[in-house]
This record gives sequence, C-alpha cells and structure tokens, in this order.
Amino acid sequence: MEITDNAWGKIARRSKVPTRPPENGPDFQTNPRSMDRYERFGMADRVIAIGFWINAVLMVMKLLAGHFGHSEAVFADGMESAADFVAILASMVALKIGRKPVDDDHPYGHGKAESIAAIIVSLIIFATGGGILYKAIITIVEKDYAEPQLIAVLAALATIVIKETLFRYTRRVSKKLESPAVEAIAKDHRKDALTSVATLIGVGGAYFGVVLMDPLAAGLTAFFIFHIGWETFRNATNDLMDGQPPKELITAVTAIAEGVPGVEHVHQIRSRRSGQYLIVDLKLDMDPEMTVKESHGITSKVKRLIFVRFTNVGDVMIHINPHEEEHEDLIRL
Repeated sequence: MEITDNAWGKIARRSKVPTRPPENGPDFQTNPRSMDRYERFGMADRVIAIGFWINAVLMVMKLLAGHFGHSEAVFADGMESAADFVAILASMVALKIGRKPVDDDHPYGHGKAESIAAIIVSLIIFATGGGILYKAIITIVEKDYAEPQLIAVLAALATIVIKETLFRYTRRVSKKLESPAVEAIAKDHRKDALTSVATLIGVGGAYFGVVLMDPLAAGLTAFFIFHIGWETFRNATNDLMDGQPPKELITAVTAIAEGVPGVEHVHQIRSRRSGQYLIVDLKLDMDPEMTVKESHGITSKVKRLIFVRFTNVGDVMIHINPHEEEHEDLIRL
C-alpha cells in the first residue's frame, strides 16, 4: 500500500502541519514548516548570543553600581554575572560541537555535547548559590552590614526586569528546540533574576535602615538557586544516561507504528536523547511470510510518519520480529 500525496495531506492535517512526501537525504524535510538542523542550531546560536551580550552589559552596570553605590550585594551580583560568561561560553562551544553531523567515530552524532555543557552550567549555578549563602552567613556573623545608595537599588531592579524577560524568551526557544544547552542557559537567567530579587530586597531594606534584610534575603535565595542547579543537573545526567523520554511520546510513536498496515504489534520501543534530537529504536512484529522487500517498505512508511509527527526525532532504527512465533531477544544489557 503506497501513501499518496492526498494521504500525506490527511496526515499533515491531523498533525496540524501541511506537508508532502519527504525526499531522501541526510537533511530531508518531511515537514516544510519544520526546521532543518542548520535552522535549529542557528536559532540556538542567536538566543545564546543575545544572552551573552546582555549579560555583559548587566555585568558592567552592576559592578559600577555596586562600587559607586557602596553595595557589596550588588557588586557580588556583578561578579556572579561574570561567572555566567563561563556558562554561556560552555553552551556556545557545545552547540558548535553538537551541530557536527555523524561521522565514523561518532555514528550517533555529537549532540551529547549539549548535555555535558548543561552539567557544567549546573555546577556553576551550584557554586553561585554556595558563594551567596557563604557570604550571607559571614555578613550576619560579623555584622558587617552595608549602607547602599539609590543607584544600587535601581541596578538590582533593572536586573530583575531584564533577566526575567530574557529567561522567558530563552525558555520559549528551548521548548521549541528541546535543546539541553539552551534550557540550561534559560534556567541560569532565572537564577540571575532570583538572585537579583534577593539583592533588591536586601539592598532596599538596607537603604531604608533594616540592614539585616540584606544577608537574610540573599541566604534564602541561595536555596532557590540550589534547586535550579539540581534540576539542570538531573535532566542533563538523565540524557547522558540515555533516560527514556516522556511516556506521551512513547505512546504516540507506538500508535503511529501500529497504525501502519502490515505492522501487527510494537514488540518494544526505546528512545534516547542526543542534544536537540531523539533517537528511537523499534521492534515490530510482522507477518513471518512477508518478503524482505515488503517489510522494508512498511518500515520505511513507519519511519516517515514518525518524522512527520515529531520534528525533533533525528533517527529511527527498526528491527522486525515474526508475529505469533516464538523468538528470543538476544541482549546482554
């Protein structure tokens, strides 16, 4: 059974994306509105570059405001922004490596570089939280409270607005690309916004005379930062350990495969992440009397339909089992 242009149109309408049959080739598009790998990495580059330069401006602003506004909290916030450069640079390097196509030494591509970068970012987030908590404790113990100026308060307020806006923009792109590196940068922006909230509360309180609010607010925010760092670390390590994607995706892929005539049953499905893409392994039960050519045609249809439905699936490997016949799955894992 061949899938005609009209059938492809029906598939597209069900997935809310108009399309035509895919062409062959390493970067073929089953979906005209979906992005190829160059567009995906280009979008990731842009959002990270925007964050890089905005972070540079904020860093200079907070260092100057902290110095001339006599606020250790704002100055420390500026030093934290300097540390963020390491996180952003790590993500930029990871995207440069991750965009490389498959080669003989890396048959599954280089996408894991994004997860490695996300772990580096998470460690920087942890270190930032630890530094803020340590400084807050030392300030309380030594009672070395600052007397900030209005410029320091305004710098903290501006940082909150800018960083929260940057977080929402970066998070929207990360959800669209499903990129671990971009998601880690988005969480780093949210961490900066939370840090600046503590800075604003503390500096504002100290500005109006309640000097103890500065270290208390900073210490509380440190625990929020630890939580963000843990989420980033957990997600990245799950990807590096080839953790299974959400059950909704597994269910949807199974339904697509079993909906193709000739596929009796999905015997097993596994999937793992490689950067922005997912790699899917399928074991399909089919008629044992079917020829190799017939079964190949059916599996090709299954693969194409999965590509149409999920633009973030990079590859699908399909193994065929005889339906309703005893067979042994040879595996050592």
